Amino acid sequence: MAGLAGRMSTVIKAKISRMLDGAEDPGETLDYGYQRQVELLQNVKKGIADVVTSKKRLQMQSSKLEQQVVKLDTQARQALSQGREDLARMALERKALAQTELQ
Repeated sequence: MAGLAGRMSTVIKAKISRMLDGAEDPGETLDYGYQRQVELLQNVKKGIADVVTSKKRLQMQSSKLEQQVVKLDTQARQALSQGREDLARMALERKALAQTELQ
């Protein structure tokens, strides 16, 4: 019975496909294809804009982290010059974290 049901399903699908082919308007099909391509192009443009925005955001974050590394290094040196090894150690630990995040 499974073979008979499969064959009937194939025959029915073929008949429906033939009926749809006859009703299909090439102009409508082209219009639909064009509209779909325009939508896909808009999606690509949006994706590119998102990538550019993300890249700029990463560049800004990188710049801030580089500034923070310099600032923490300066703070560590100042703390050492004042004899505050505990503060210098904290600044150097934060500097190492910032450098790791930067990488």
